Amino acid sequence: MEVKIDFTKSAQENAEEYFEMSKRAKRKADGADKSATELREDLAKARATAPEKKEMRRLREKKWYEKFNWFFTSNSMLAIGGRSAQQNELINSRFFEQNDMFFHADVFGASVVILKDGVKTDRDTWHEVAQFAACHSNAWENGAAAADVYALHRDQISKSTGKGSLGTGSFLMKGDREWFRGTTLELYVSPTEVEGQPLVAIEPVLTARKRGVHHGILLVPGNTKKSDAAKRIAKKFKFGDIDYVMQHLPAGGFALKDE
Repeated sequence: MEVKIDFTKSAQENAEEYFEMSKRAKRKADGADKSATELREDLAKARATAPEKKEMRRLREKKWYEKFNWFFTSNSMLAIGGRSAQQNELINSRFFEQNDMFFHADVFGASVVILKDGVKTDRDTWHEVAQFAACHSNAWENGAAAADVYALHRDQISKSTGKGSLGTGSFLMKGDREWFRGTTLELYVSPTEVEGQPLVAIEPVLTARKRGVHHGILLVPGNTKKSDAAKRIAKKFKFGDIDYVMQHLPAGGFALKDE
């Protein structure tokens, strides 16, 4: 170890200078220890009071049919319905194919509902879709308990008449119709998942009963505002996207029953 000596000072003065240096070094070391201790304590407090780290979830890419009203029947067939006259028009022109079935409530102002590959199934499945069509019509907003619904094939629906084309959302229908008289207006909401992401299924109660779904919410026309109904649904199923629920509920009021 090397020790520097100032030959202009006495041995006593050199010793006193080194003594002072050692005291300053000790004070610095003590201060560093104190700072390190305080830093460790602050870090521990920060960890203890920090909010719980939330799991990051990858945003799910929505399916093409989610822009419409939609559900899967009890035998896993897709049904889509327009939320406006423009969407009714879009469904007819772009998504209504030869093997599909067309459903419409027998009231002014109703969703066009298409059951994909609907000609390949039975009347029980058609009845599920008829209930969905009844719910997504002005019958719900008017507070009705039931509505008549009819079904047609692709070649029975047209946009043209002998006098020209019909207006947006209007269609020319021909031939005999498959009727579903007195179809009750009842929907069922329950939690589900799509690609590992939480979602809510808003489907006809006939479909939910066939699938054996329980612990959901039964919806019928009532006096609860649509926004309040959506909030209650989102809260019950811990689903964060209230707007999504709002978009897929019929227009009008609601009565909700937890099951």
